[in-house]
Order: sequence, then C-alpha cells, then structure tokens
Amino acid sequence: MYPKWSALRPSSKKAVFFLFPSSLSDVRKQSKKAKDPTQSTLKLNQIENQKVKDTQTKQKRTRTHAQYLTRSASIKYLQNAIETSQTPTRSTPMEEEIVPVGPSYRPTRTPSAASLWRQLSTSFNQTRAPGRANEYVSEPFDSEKLPPTLVSEIRPFLRVANQTEAESPRVAYLCRFHAFEKAHIMDPRSSSRGVRQFKTALLQRLEQDEKMTILRRKEKSDARELKSFYESKKQSNVHEITAVLHEVLRAVVSGVAQETVGVEDLEEKYGRYNILPLHTRDKRQPIMHILEIKAAVSAVCNVRGLPSAHSEEENTNATDLLEWLQTWFGFQKGNVANQREHLILLLANIQVRLNPSPSVMTKLDDRAVNELLMKVFKNYFSWCKFLSRKSNIWLPSVKQEVQQHKILYIGLYFLIWGEASNLRLMPECLCYIFHHMAYELYGILSGAVSLNTGEKVRPAYGGEHESFLNNVVTPIYNVIYEEAQKNKNGISDHSIWRNYDDLNEFFWSVDCFTLGWPMRINNDFFCTKISSSRPSTNTSQTSPIPSANSQGRATENAKPKWLGKTNFVEIRSFWHIFRSFDRMWTFFVLALQVMVIMAWHELDTPLELLNPRIFEDVLSIFITNAVLRLIQVVMDMVFTWKAKRTMSQSQKLRFIIKLLNASIWAIALPVSYTISQKYPVCSTRNIIGELCLSQYMVLVLVYLMSSAISMALYLVPAVGSYIETSNWRVCKLLSWWCQPRSYIGRGMQEGQMPILKYTGFWIILLSSKFLFSYYFEIKPLVGPTKQIMRVTVNQYDWHELFPHVKSNLGAILAIWAPIIIVYFMDTQIWYSIFCTVFGGMYGIIHHLGEIRTMGMVRSRFHTLPSVFNFSLVPRSSPKENKPCIRAFLENNFFKDSKVERHEIAKFALVWNQIIESFRSEDIISNREKDLMKMPLSNESNCGPIRWPLFLLAHKFSTAIEMAAEFKGNYEGLCRKIIKDNYMFSAIIECYESLKYIFEYLIISDLEKSVLKAIYTQVVTSVENSTLLKDIKFDQLPVLRDKLAELLQLLFENRENNRYKVVVLLQDIIEIVVKDMVLDGQRIINVMNSSFKAGCANSYISLFGDHQTELFSSNSVCFPLEDNDSLKEQVKRLYILLTTKEKAMDVPSNLEARRRISFLSTSLFMDMPFAPWVRNMLSFSVITPYFMEEVNFSEEELHMNQDGASILSYMQKIYPDEWKNFLERLGADPSSEEIRYWASFRGQTLSRTVRGMMYYRKALKLQAFLEKPDLDIYKGQQIAIEQQPKGQNRKLNNPKDLPAQLDALADMKFTYVISCQKFGEQKAAGDPHAQDIIDLMIRYPALRVAYIEEKEVIIDEAPHKVYSSILIKAENNLDQEIYRIKLPGPPIIGEGKPENQNHAIIFTRGDALQTIDMNQDMYLEEAYKMRNVLQEFVKHQGGYAPTILGLREHIFTGSVSSLAGFMSYQETSFVTIGQRFLASPLRVRFHYGHPDIFDRLFHVTRGGISKASKTINLSEDVFAGYNSTLRCGSITYNEYIQVGKGRDVGLNQISKFEAKVTNGNSEQTLSRDIYRLGHRFDFFRMLSCYFTTVGFYFNSLISIVGVYVFLYGQLYLVLSGLEKALLTQTRTKNMKSLETALASQSFLQLGLLTGLPMVMELCLEKGFRAALSDFILMQLQLASVFFTFSLGTKSHYFGRTILHGGAKYRPTGRKFVVFHASFTENYQLYSRSHFVKGFELTFLLIVYNLFRKSYANGVAYVMVTYSTWFMALTWLFTPFLFNPLGFAWNKIVEDWTDWNRWMKNEGGVGVQPDKSWESWWNYENAHLRYSGLVSKVLEVVLSLRFFIYQYGLVYHLDISGDNKNFLVYLLSWVVIIAIIALVKVVYEARRRLSSEHQLIFRLFKLVIFLIVISCLVILYTICKLSIMDFVICCLAFVPTGWGLLSIVQVLRPRIEYYGVWEPIQAIAHAYDYGMGSLIFGPIAILAWMPIISAIQTRVLFNQAFNRQLQIQPILAGKSKYR
Repeated sequence: MYPKWSALRPSSKKAVFFLFPSSLSDVRKQSKKAKDPTQSTLKLNQIENQKVKDTQTKQKRTRTHAQYLTRSASIKYLQNAIETSQTPTRSTPMEEEIVPVGPSYRPTRTPSAASLWRQLSTSFNQTRAPGRANEYVSEPFDSEKLPPTLVSEIRPFLRVANQTEAESPRVAYLCRFHAFEKAHIMDPRSSSRGVRQFKTALLQRLEQDEKMTILRRKEKSDARELKSFYESKKQSNVHEITAVLHEVLRAVVSGVAQETVGVEDLEEKYGRYNILPLHTRDKRQPIMHILEIKAAVSAVCNVRGLPSAHSEEENTNATDLLEWLQTWFGFQKGNVANQREHLILLLANIQVRLNPSPSVMTKLDDRAVNELLMKVFKNYFSWCKFLSRKSNIWLPSVKQEVQQHKILYIGLYFLIWGEASNLRLMPECLCYIFHHMAYELYGILSGAVSLNTGEKVRPAYGGEHESFLNNVVTPIYNVIYEEAQKNKNGISDHSIWRNYDDLNEFFWSVDCFTLGWPMRINNDFFCTKISSSRPSTNTSQTSPIPSANSQGRATENAKPKWLGKTNFVEIRSFWHIFRSFDRMWTFFVLALQVMVIMAWHELDTPLELLNPRIFEDVLSIFITNAVLRLIQVVMDMVFTWKAKRTMSQSQKLRFIIKLLNASIWAIALPVSYTISQKYPVCSTRNIIGELCLSQYMVLVLVYLMSSAISMALYLVPAVGSYIETSNWRVCKLLSWWCQPRSYIGRGMQEGQMPILKYTGFWIILLSSKFLFSYYFEIKPLVGPTKQIMRVTVNQYDWHELFPHVKSNLGAILAIWAPIIIVYFMDTQIWYSIFCTVFGGMYGIIHHLGEIRTMGMVRSRFHTLPSVFNFSLVPRSSPKENKPCIRAFLENNFFKDSKVERHEIAKFALVWNQIIESFRSEDIISNREKDLMKMPLSNESNCGPIRWPLFLLAHKFSTAIEMAAEFKGNYEGLCRKIIKDNYMFSAIIECYESLKYIFEYLIISDLEKSVLKAIYTQVVTSVENSTLLKDIKFDQLPVLRDKLAELLQLLFENRENNRYKVVVLLQDIIEIVVKDMVLDGQRIINVMNSSFKAGCANSYISLFGDHQTELFSSNSVCFPLEDNDSLKEQVKRLYILLTTKEKAMDVPSNLEARRRISFLSTSLFMDMPFAPWVRNMLSFSVITPYFMEEVNFSEEELHMNQDGASILSYMQKIYPDEWKNFLERLGADPSSEEIRYWASFRGQTLSRTVRGMMYYRKALKLQAFLEKPDLDIYKGQQIAIEQQPKGQNRKLNNPKDLPAQLDALADMKFTYVISCQKFGEQKAAGDPHAQDIIDLMIRYPALRVAYIEEKEVIIDEAPHKVYSSILIKAENNLDQEIYRIKLPGPPIIGEGKPENQNHAIIFTRGDALQTIDMNQDMYLEEAYKMRNVLQEFVKHQGGYAPTILGLREHIFTGSVSSLAGFMSYQETSFVTIGQRFLASPLRVRFHYGHPDIFDRLFHVTRGGISKASKTINLSEDVFAGYNSTLRCGSITYNEYIQVGKGRDVGLNQISKFEAKVTNGNSEQTLSRDIYRLGHRFDFFRMLSCYFTTVGFYFNSLISIVGVYVFLYGQLYLVLSGLEKALLTQTRTKNMKSLETALASQSFLQLGLLTGLPMVMELCLEKGFRAALSDFILMQLQLASVFFTFSLGTKSHYFGRTILHGGAKYRPTGRKFVVFHASFTENYQLYSRSHFVKGFELTFLLIVYNLFRKSYANGVAYVMVTYSTWFMALTWLFTPFLFNPLGFAWNKIVEDWTDWNRWMKNEGGVGVQPDKSWESWWNYENAHLRYSGLVSKVLEVVLSLRFFIYQYGLVYHLDISGDNKNFLVYLLSWVVIIAIIALVKVVYEARRRLSSEHQLIFRLFKLVIFLIVISCLVILYTICKLSIMDFVICCLAFVPTGWGLLSIVQVLRPRIEYYGVWEPIQAIAHAYDYGMGSLIFGPIAILAWMPIISAIQTRVLFNQAFNRQLQIQPILAGKSKYR
C-alpha cells in the first residue's frame, strides 16, 4: 500500500526549512483568508511568482544546510516521513491514481510493471549485499512517464541521471536526489495525479543507490565529484548535460535544495534552440555565419536608445528588441524566444532576395524591413482606413532610429499574434489590440508624460509576468469559450451563439472602440447571455480585474446585454440558396418566362419578338423581376433580424429604403402593365418601323436605369474596385446602396482579360442550354398543355377534392413540374460538358500528357537534360528571366533540345538521386537501378554522353546483328545506325569503354602497341569510309561473346581467374587480327618490328614460335586495382554487351513508370524559372495529426484474427516491392525495417513525414549543385549523404560543405507536425508517442508541436493549465524548445483547424504548405518546389497569388474497384476540374491539403482555415473563401504533384461523402457563400454556384425531379385524369417528359463526373487507354456506384440543411477490405437509401398497375428504366460491393447477427450497433433539435405517403364505383384497428409473458383466429379479391410509414403517453420487414456459388489481373467458430 503524504513534523528546524519553505505555507494561509472573490483571479500566477521570491530569501538563510544534514539522513528522514504521514483532510480521486513507473529507458517499449518491480527489488537486494559494491549495475530510472505536473521541471534531471549513470553513478544519484527535492517542494501533499506513486518509486531507487554509489565515488566528497564531472562535460561542450549539472552543483555546494530555477531559464541555459542558436555558447553553428542572418540578428539586437522598463537598481537590461517589448508589455518568455527566431529568419530571407544586393551584407537593408512591414501591416492599414482611424505606427524623424522602430512594431505584432491562441482566428480583433498597444509603444518611445499623474506613460496592463495573457487574451478567450459551449456539440441552432466570425466582425465597426483600453469588462461584447461553465483554468485565469479608470468610465448600473449575431445569421433554410444567388435564380426565372411566352406564341426565331404585342408580353418579365426583388429584400430582413443589435443605423435605413423601393416597383409595374394591356398604344405595327412606347415601356426604362450603372461598372472593373474601396463619401454612398458595407468582399473585381474569358465561356454555355431547353423541353410541351386546358373532365376515379378547378390545373402541374425542375438543374450538366471540352483543350495547350508512357520517355529522353536545365536550374544572369515573345515561345512550344556537356552533369546527378530514391522506396530492383542510372565520373566527362542502360539495352546487340548481316556500302550502314541516336551512343560508348578498360588491364608497352595498331586501323577505316572493306563484320557476334566472358571475369576480379583472362585476351586479338581485319598481316608486321626493336630476343612472327607469348600473365594487371569508377565501367559494359532483349519493362513497377512519365511531362510544362536556393522563398510544411496510425506495430502487422494480417496483405498487393525490399536488406530484415516498409505503403504519418522530408534532401542537392568551383563528380556523395539515425548536427567547422548545406536547408525549410494529443499519449504510454519520437530521431529537422494539459494545485484543488509546446529530438529523446501558456483549452471548435492554429506559430518562412497525414511526396517533385514558390512573385498585373493549388495523385486506386472509382473521380476533380476553376473561371478555392499558402497574408487575416463548430465542418474550403473575399488570388499548378490516400471500402467512401456533403450544406448557410454570391459579378457568381453548393443542390433536385415525376404520374393515373386526357386529346408519349428523365439519368449514372474523367484519361493515357478504362469501369458497375453515391449526397445535403447534424465522420484509413455485416450496412443505409429505394419501388409498381399512357410495356420500360435502376441500386449496392457479400457462410452469420440486433433491448448506455432500439432513437434524434419550420416541412413532406391510400381505396373491387369521401374515412378503420391490435398484444406481453406464458400464447392464438376470421368474412361476404388484398398492402404500408415519420416529429409531446409503445413496435416491424425483403434476394443469390465468384472478380479485378490471391485476404473471421 502506498503511503500518503501529509504535513511532515520533523524535529529539526533545518529539516523544516529543507522540506517546506514557510513562504509557501504563508501564501496558502493568506489565500484561504482572502474574502474578496476577485482576488483569486490571478492566484496561480501570484503563487508562481511568490515561489521564486521566497526561494531566493530562503537561499540566504540556509547556506550551511549541507554541513548539518547529509543525504543519507535525508533519505531516512523522508522515508520515515512518508511512512508516518497522515491522510490529507480532503481526499481526491487523484490520490487513487497509480501511474506505473519503473527503470525503463524507453517507456513505450517496457515490459510489464510487475517484472520491472521484480527487477528493481532484485537489483536493490544485490546492492544491499555486503562486498558487492564493485558489481553495481547501472539501470536507468523511467524519466519519460512522469506526472503531468512535474514533467517540465523534473524530467531534465532524471534524463541526465540516466545519461551519466554509466560514467558516474554518484552524479546520477545526486541528480535524482535533486529531482526528488524539487518534486517534493512543488507538491508537498502529493495532491496531483500520480505524484505519490512517483515519489515512492524514486525514493525507493534513491535508497537503493545511496550506499552503492558512494562506494564508487572517485572524489572525497559529493561536491568534488560533481564538480569534476561537470568540468569534464563542460570541456566536451555537452551543454544539455552541463546546464543540469550546474544547477545540481549549486544546490550541493550551497545546501539550498529548494532553489527554484524556472523552466525558461533552464532551457536557456541548456542551449536548446529550434533553428538559430541565438543564446547558446556554441556560436559555431554554420547557420549563424550566413551574412543575412548576422545582419538580421544585429538589427534585432539593436536596443540602443530605448528606455528601460525597470529601475537602474534592478539591472535587467534587455538584450534584443523583443525582450525589451517583453519587459514593457508582459509577454511570455517562450513566446519571445519563438518570435525572435521567426522575425530574424523572415528578415534574413527577405534580405537575401533583394535586388540589387545591399552594399554592406552584414547590415540589414531598409528595403527588407519595409517589405516585411508592408506584408505584416497591410491588413491593419486597410482596417484603419475602413474605420476612418489613423494608423498608430508612428516613425521618428531621426533616420537612424526608423529601422529600429519599424522592427519594434513588427515584433510587437508578432508577439501579440504568437500569444493570442484562439484569437488568431479573429484577425481584426488582433488589429484592435495592436492598435492600442502600438499607441502605448509610441508613447514609451517618445517619452510621453501622462496628464493626470505627470509620470511617463506606461502600458495599461504593465509588464508583469504573463500580463498580456491574463489581461488581454484571457477575457476575450473566455467569451469565445462560453459562446462555443452554447453550441452543444452542433445541436443548438447557429442563431443562439456567436461564432468566431461574429466576434471578429464586431471589430469591423467603430463600436469596437467602446471596449476602450484598458478593456471594459462590463461591455456588452463580454456578455454571453447565459452562464456556462468555463474551462477549469478560468478559475485561476479568469478575466482580469478592471482598472479603476475603466470601471469609472463604465456605467456601473448598466447591465450588459448579449449583442447577438453580427452582420449575418445562419438560419437553417433552403431559402439561403435563393438569397445568396438571387441574381442567378432571377435570371433563370426570367429566361424561362421568355421561352414560355415564345413557345405559347409559337415563335421560331427571336426576331418575331419585335411584334409589339409579343414584345410587351415579354416585357412582363420585369414584373416578375420586381416581385423576386421584393422577396429578396424581405428575406434579407427576416434572416438578419437576430443581428439587429449589432447593425448600424445606416444599415437599418438601407433595409427600409430597399423595402420601400421594391414594394413600389412590385406594385407600379403590374398596375402599369394592366393599364397598357387595356389601353394599348400600338396595335400591330412593327416596333422597328415606328417607335412605339407605351406607359409600361417607359416605366421599364426607368426601372432599368440602376442596372445600366451596374453593367457599366462590370465592363470597367477598375472603376468598380475603386468605388468599393474608396472612403470618398460619394463612393461610400454608391457602395452602401449596392451592397451592405462590409470590411471584406470589397475590390474583388478581376482584370479585363479574365473577365472576358469567363464571360465568353458562360455566354456560349447559356446559349446552348437555352436553345436545348426551348426546342426539346419547353416548346414540345406547350401544344399538349393547350389541349389539356381545353378538356373538360366530369368523372374522376376517386373523390376529387377540387372538382371545379379550371383548365385541369392539377394535370398541367403534374406535367410541367418535372420539366421545370430539370430546367433549373440541367445547367450543371451543360457545365460538366463544357468543362470537359474546354478543360481538355486547356490541358493540351499546357503540354499535359505530352509524355504518357515509358516508350515516349525513351524516345524523348535525350531532350530531358536540356529542358531540365531550362526549367529547374537557375539562370546565371537575371536578364534571361525577363519576359518577352521569344521567351514565351521557348517556354511553351520550342524548348531547346540541344544537350551540352555541363547540362548533362547536373541532370545526371539529379536523375541518379531520383533513381536512388526509387530504390530506397523499393519500387525498383537492383538490376533496374543499374539499368536506369546515368554514369557520372571524371573519366567520362570528356567522352561521349553515356545514357542510362535501359535506353541502350538491345541497341548494341541489334547493331552487331545488323552489321554482321549488312549488305551494302558504308554510308548506308552509317545512316541506319545514326538514325537511332541511342544505338549510335551505345556503339561509341562500347568502343570508348573498351579502350578505357584495356588501359587499366594491359600494363606492357608491347601489348599496348598491339592495341594501338588495332585502334589506328579502325579509326583510319572510319575516316576513309572503308570500314566495310577493311573489316569483316561477320565475326562480330563471336567477338562480342568473348568480350562478355572477359568482362564477367574482370567484374568477379578473382586471382584464380588470371589464366582465363590471359587466354581470352589472346582469343580476342586472334579473332580481330586473323578473322576480322582484312589487312591483318600489316598489323602483324608492325608488331613483329616492335618485338625486334624492343626485345632482346627476336620473334619470327606474331603467332609463330617464340619463348614468351604476347598478352601473357606478366603483361596483364589482374586482379584489377580497387577503383570504383573502373568497376562501374566493367559492370556497365558487361550489361550493355549481354542484354539482348528490349528493356521495355524497365522499370516494371507501375508506380515508378507513372512517376517517371509525369516528371518527364512536367519538364515541358510552363513553370517559373528556378531561383537560386539562397534567393528562393522560404517555406514550412504543417501536418495536423490526431490519433491516426504513425507506424504499424508488430502486433498489427502479424495479427491474423481476420483472415489475413496487414503484412501478408501488403506482400500480396505489392509483391514486386516486397521482393525488392528483401533484395535490398537481405532475406532476414529487422522487424523495425519491416514495420517501416509496411507503414510506407499505408496511410500512415510515417509515410507523410518521409515524403515531406524529401523537400530538405532536394534543397541540399540543389544547393550543392549551385556551389561554385566544386568538382561535381567527386563531391556528390559528400553533399547528399544522409546523417546517421539519431545523430545530432554538431559541426565544429562552419566551412564544412555538409554543414553549409544543412544551414541553408534550415534557413529555407521547416516541417512541423501538430500532434494535438502527443502529451496525453506519452503520459499514457501509448506506443504512438514513441513512434513519433522515433520519427524525430530518424529526421532530426522534424519538429512536433503539441498541447500540454497540466494540473496545478491552488487552494488544495486541481486546476488545469494548457500550453503549446514545440519539441525536437536530442540524444534519442524529445526535448522541449518553446513553451507558450494558453488561456484555456484551445480545441473548442472544429478540432483540425484549431489543432493547426495552435501550431502555426512555430512555422517559419514566406509560404506554408498544409499537408494531411494521409499524403505523400516524392523526391523528383520536391525538386520543383522552388519553382512553385516563384508563382508568388511571378505574377504580372492583377493580384498576387495567395494560395497555390497543387495537383494530387491518388495512390490507393489499385486496392479494389471501388478504390479505383474514387481514384478516377478524385483525379478528374483535382486535375481537369480545378484546372478549369482556376483559369478561366477564377473561382478555385482551397479543396484539400497540398495547397501552398502565402503565409504572411493568411496569418494576418485569420489563418489557414476557419474553426467555428459545425458551420466550418469543411474547414479547408473556408480558407479559400476567406482568401478570395480578402482580395486574394488562387491559382492551380499541374507541373507538380503530391500523393494522396483515399477511402477504399463502400462504407468508408459513404461516410466520407456524407461528411463532405454535410460540410457543403453548412457552407450553404454560411456568410462566406452569401458574400461571394453577392460580391462576385454575375458570370463569376455562376461559376461559384455550380462548382460549390450548386453541385450538391442540383444532385438533390435531380432526385426530387424523379419523385415529382412519379407522384405526378401517380396523381394522373389514380385520379382518372390520364384516362380522360388520353380519351379526349389522344396525348400519349410526351417527348418533353422523356427528355427530362433522360437529363436526370445523365446525372444519375455518373456521367456528370464521367465525362471529365474520360477527358483527363485521354490527355494523360491516350484515347485508346481511356476508352478501355472507361469500358472496364462500366463492366465493374461504376454506374451502380455513382448512382448510389448520388443518393448519399442528396440525402445528407437535404437533411443537414433542414435539421443539422453535420459532424466529422471518421472513416479509418486501412488498406485491408473486410466483409461488412448486414446489420452494419442496414444501420448506415436504411434511411438514406433503403427507405427511398422502397418508396420508388412502390411508386413504380402502382404506376405500372394503373398506367394507361404507356400501354406497351417496352415503352414503359424505356421511360422508367433509369428509375428502376436507381431503386434497385439503392436497395442492393451495399451488398453488391461488400466483399464476400454472397458467400453462404457470411449470409448465415449476418442473419444471426441481424436477428440478435433486432431483438436486443436498448436503453441508456446501449450503443446503436448493439440494439435496434438504440439505433432507432439515435437515427431520429436530429428531429428533437430541429427548428419549428423544419419540423413543419418534415410533416408536410411526410403527407405524400397518404396519397397511396387515398387513391387506391377507390380502386378496390370491394368499394365498387362509390367515390364518396366516406370510403376513404372508413379505410382508416383498418389503420386504427392495426394500432389497437398492436397495443393489445403489447399490453398482453407486458403483463402475461413473464408469469403466465401459456395464457399469453392462447391469447395470441385467439387474436390470430380473429384476424383470419375477419379476412374470410370479407372474402366471402364483401367479395374481397386477392388483387384487393395486394392493393390494400400497397395502400396501407406507405400510410403507416407516413404516420411513423410524423409521430417522430411529434415525439417530445406524445412520448410519455401509452400510444408510444405500439408506435415503436410498428416501427420495429417496418425495419424488420424491410431488412427481410432486402435479405431474401441476397440469400437466394448466395445459393449459387458462381455469383460470389463473379462478385469477387468485379470487386478485385485489378488484383486478379496481377495474379494475386485475394480470397485469403477476404475470408474474415467468423463470429461463431
């Protein structure tokens, strides 16, 4: 049992001082006595500050403590104190928490706690044994798993103890002892969670080590031992250890154990830093020697002339400008350190890009400061101008001080931003704060004096510790938090709480200055209306106490009121779509009216409109326009009613005037039109022949005057932009009338050329749409309509409720309604068609798909070096970058393909690195690597270009065969060879390589002369063009074989092959001289003469008798010397000679082929010129991470419980890569490498990190290539080598090349992962935490930011403190760099954007790329990053880009057919879709996370996403909206791609689409869409609508169109109207209706996304491959999938707008596809698909039973085939795409599980997946929280189910010809009887089933007999037929479902009455019945094994094509084995 700590009672006063400083107890007592509740607001910070002061006091009083109390005695005393301690008076649950601790160095890989304690006890017993001191074994104490309250203060000492234990156990013991003392002082009562357990374990370890370590002490005392060890480490520059040892040494020497050194000071002494070592002793880091860094550091450290915030006695002068700001304004030290580095890097990177360069490089140029100032404060200046306030950035008149003051203002803003926490999402709020603090800064700098006090001005909140956080940030944060709490996790209506936008927009009005400075806490802004619990930290960090001045200025008696919404109210209504895009809807309505008028008058051409009567009828559209405008104004007023309190008086006046104006026109125009119709001015004269204006026409001209002004401004966008942004009163008045005055959305007009582009596009599109609509939809329907109107119907087949309606209005409505719906929807179809055509043309123009296959790569590989150097290598002269016509033509059409020698070298180095990355990723084998690499060496520099062998393979063998068999002259042979460039290169390389190898191999001069003679003969023959005459080529194949044998022996290079080498050389010479060279005797004579002249013995002949043979072993240097270049030459030549087959399959891996093809294509695309690495824009990458997979663990890889492990699955899916992996690492790789191999193929964080770190590798490679005077051939390995894993960068020589490259990479690139839960994971021992640490060790430049949640004790109660922390890896451990305290929990809205927001302060650079953790990057793409960043500065005219869109590649498409569908769909969207959105439409936003942000633009305007709960569910796209509304520009670039993973199973895909659709529904309600719809010009607004919310709304209304058509037809057939119309008018097949249904099926079958998909495939793969893929997709049932997906979109879009419920839906990112149970599928798709599928089936069945128009069944099928297809698809797709969905054993399991789920009882705590009842309640829960309007609309929609019963009961044989309404009323008796019967059975079961089972069964039998008897009576007496029974089922089943839908809405009012139980029983019966009807056909098909085989083939066709065994993977675990 663990002892409990309480107040200790030592006998010694010194012990008392040692353990409990009296100051702490005094503070505690004083806090208890405090009566004023407001004094507790800052108690936490007061106590923390008091601790520091008290410990300093105690230090003076206890200097001699070490002489009186030894540590041994201390341990005994402390142990006694623990054992005798009493329980505290108040026990908390934390005291029962036991945190397992133990001596493990790697906490996440430790064995069980029990084994650790056994080891600990064993070790302790061994150390206690006498005479065993020398056997002491150092064992680390767990330094990682610590109580959260102690982590930051205690962990450094425990880590140093572990690190030093092997060298000095006594020093380790002293460090642990010091850690224990600090822990006990921090929490003497052990009140915090886990502290008691930690103390107990550490005390036990100290007792164990006390005696054993003292025997191993080398010095006489602990102080000497520690000092000696400290000095040794100090000399070794191990600052991390020496800083800790220094503090321990001070405590030992002085005896002051309770000395407290703050964590910030400790970190500063550690010398830990992020990128720049600014405050460490080690100034030799290479990055600090960069001149621009020196200049920036010098400027930031310039504090000369600045007034001190403290008195001279305190002597606390600041060392830099940011520290000076801290002393005045009270910023946190961690924030200051972070922003100091941030500011220096920004200034240095701007300085290095200046052109011309500064004259003095070590001095910061004013241009750099000015550029940064304008970027940072552009939004602030705009804000001041908008509010008519002067900027508070005041600069001095002294020129020398201007730069210093500018940096101060910039630093002040960054410090505010860095500490603002959630306020960063409110940019104008930050402007307000900066505005006042900048004014205070100006007062400090100018020495201003207060008029009241006569003293110098000081900041309102002072410079105390954390003053800014507590007094400025926390009060506003509290408002954000309390408002967010009212959201209730998305349940509450948006209108009752203020989101981030509402709070930020409060600062768009001058009313914000009523807050004052210091802020008045009783201002209405701080009122949150209802009291809600604040975060627990707020008790310690509540709103600050208002100063006396602020309280005096505030009205004491005024009670604050809730301000309400600001400027906009998000109300759930479909009217938002009309309100946001009213101009579009008005335009379509007016166009429809014109077409109807034309068709009614039977006009064929528009010229006939000039007839006066017709023309005046056409002018009636303005009446419609006036009415629609009135509706718009009324809607605006209704929807903004709840924002009336924050609305300005001018805005209210505008609404009133707008309403009056719209009302006047809505009255005047109809009246005038009526008068003109009664008293026409013109009769039939043509309006052109004689001017004829009626009163109405004149009024219309006046009405159009306002539109004329808008049209003029549209044609001249610059004027409109000026009017909107100007503060001139006339301009303000014009803007005020046109649009509500808003801070954003002003000046968004595009340039003239973009406007012309998208205007032309929409004119063409709309013309096509209207022509089609007129001739195929409207005009064909007018004739039948006229006939129907003339028909009089006197007899109906039911009781007609409105028999006297004229003109058969119901029939006309039933016919026209689907046409009208399709008319409004089909613009989406036309957009898809035109987007396909124009997007494809745009792609062709920009060289997309220029190189599509590896064959094309081979054919154009010789051009790659030139285009590579043209695009990716910086220009030596800036003049070359100037744009001109020639440069444009070169860039786009005529890129030079000439290859220069120096170009080849750089290209070859980069190419080889790309191939090496392929090999490291295991997508190519060793052989493929050898074939693909380009040789690069000094020896080859002067020879021919040596291409990769995969280009030359087979070429040399072909040339040999060609020459051997050639018949002709030499010129003909040359032409054939030279025609193939690679063949010619292969021959030349072979010849030169042989010469090079023989140069090393032959060492005798005599033999060299032989070779020289042969070379001379060949050269002479070539020069004389007599090669075929002088040499016989028929022996070339033999010579090649001999050379191949020789090269093989040379490559093996073994001594025992020496004789074979000699023989082969002699054979080769003999073949050449005797068999090939015709004049061989001349060569022999030359050699003989050489023998005679050079040898003592004469030789008769070369091959005659002699004493010593030529080419003997003495003349050969074998084995060859150890020369890597020579070995590479031998190997390459051997491959060249022996490869006879074509290398068309190199590389064989599809991914490698795709990446090479795309790289080659991208080099021909238009991209900015590459800058020098020094001059490029710096950038960061940020990845938000929650709880996803980092790496697959050992257990996960080998877990076999579901049929196949992840590892086996990966091995089967990627067999070639697994084989390459084993080839690279051997047959027995380590488990860690296997984990990484598998993880790199999943959607894991490690894959993302590996990809993003390619940026750094690419930067280092680029920087190396730019180094002047370097040998690129010898130095390449030095430049690109990777550091060993876990090795820290400690380079003592700044001039070392790798060090310089690292420094430059650090300056330009930063990667931060925002691991929100890392602290919790590490504390809990989650292996994910250790995996993240391993990633930081593997990649030392990686940084991790996380949120720490720590408990502190105040007044004996725990309170939570939150901090943002940045860490890195050092010494294989995570080390803290920065710690910034937060005002409360930062995740209060949407998790992902706020996770990004907390970490964004740790990013650096000019640009920021957002990357999801399921993305990837490639080295060859990373190389193009600096080109992409140049897009920010490349723009010419217009706006600078603020977001750069990048192309994505979906890498999960090969898993299954569904994954392939998603891959194709996503690919078409992220390529042709976004390409066209960006240009020419200019409406691309932010759709995902490969995009690159202009970082400074966005951090000063609200960040890279929005975070309000629910409304910003799709947080990414809102960044694009925000950027566009703030006059940003978004582009799209396709020459670079980023990998992206997608969901691969149907359930995953459906959840993802539901999430996206939910988010789009919320966008529809948002202010961003409203503002875009109103601020865009008309045609850009059309682009915005049809590419955002319009796509989803049109998907919904396409489904609604089907329902409207079917219900209209149902009305016609059941009422008898159809029969009457057919009889009297003979109107049968109406072509318009068929056209409408065909249009709907276009959308339904996926053709809307299919067309762009096919076009993109044509561009990138070719037409034949695209057509093949499309046909294969259809065979794999792609249309079924897209139809099902359409149902998902339509369901969730409509439901979310009406009832809410938008939420994040986790889908999981596993590759493995398992069988989903029937129960799971039913839960997911019951309401979204199954119910609607059954409804369509009922409609079609009833329509088929009673139809008259389509008497021919074939015609009926042709009209309704798409609807039948949709109904069946919605019912059975989940099972069709479910792996093993038709396997009989799975069917049995699913049926058992389904019945169990249906029968289980629900209730509190029962999850929906366990019980039908719980699921039913959960599924309908959204109706409880819907608004009144939504509930009424839901009831109205449910009434459609009653039409079945109303119509069908009159068609029963039992009812005869009686059409009385009483028949329908009597039919309700059946419904009532069924409900009563269910109620009776329910009551009987409740009362009898448990105790009277027999009686209950008899009762059920009686009920059954009564029902049967009633049916028999009806059959015999009333003549009830079988058909009547079927019709009754079709009538009453929909009625029952309609009743269930209605009572769900009314549930809160009837739930507690007795009627609810039968309702629930009926609902249960409906679900059971629907499930059984769906399950039946599936079970029948499962009887046939071939069905299951076909399904598996369709689902996994790609796997079968790759000959993979998919069945073992799919065979999931049975639940009942």
